[in-house]
Amino acid sequence: MLRAFPLPHRTMPRPSSRRLGVVLALTAAAASPAFAQARVHAVDDIPAPAAASEPVATLARSLQVGDIVFTRVGSYPFRKVAEATGSWTNHVGIVLDVSGQEPLIGESRFPLSGTTALSRFVARSAGSRVAVMRLPEPLTPAQQAALAQAAAQRAHVFYDTGFDARSHRQFCSRYVREVLQQATGAEVGRVETFKQLLADAPQADIGFWRVWYFGSIPWQRETVTPASVLRTPGLRTVFDGVAT
Repeated sequence: MLRAFPLPHRTMPRPSSRRLGVVLALTAAAASPAFAQARVHAVDDIPAPAAASEPVATLARSLQVGDIVFTRVGSYPFRKVAEATGSWTNHVGIVLDVSGQEPLIGESRFPLSGTTALSRFVARSAGSRVAVMRLPEPLTPAQQAALAQAAAQRAHVFYDTGFDARSHRQFCSRYVREVLQQATGAEVGRVETFKQLLADAPQADIGFWRVWYFGSIPWQRETVTPASVLRTPGLRTVFDGVAT
């Protein structure tokens, strides 16, 4: 069982202009002018089609509060995240509300965390690839309320391009892990150092990550990846395929 991390004091620091410049430059180089917003993706960015195919509206009706929703961001840096973790997915959010016209997904995104309607969340995924995973037991009303509160505490927090599990900023898989942990006590994902992560990933482009971290990979930094959340033992697959 992974240990619980104390909740950090939530501040809104200014994003690093140097790292922001790297993000924007790499994203532009990959012809993705806005993070996770591009609808046109490079051919090698689109994962092989899954067997299932379902309209977004149908998928929406099957979702419950607390469901974990996985997608694939098409921009170049995040394709490298998927490559390093040996998975098709590189982004994850969590269902916070199903009472409106369509479910609302809580997510840590660039530049600030917040909520996104399911249709928009899915539309950002390369090839419209989506997976939905669910905890073994549905959330109680009290847990659902706690989930909304935990997400609200993490709203409008700057995105952490350093993927640091202990920073004052936020990134998607850490956001989902912490929101669920605070609301339900359930732990999803695996907290590991970059040394552990990359040692298990012979396919990773170490040169890219050296550039990303300005020549020095923070080997002892702890992180948690979307792939490790997806692979959490005990989660039940609700959907894995293409949302049309």
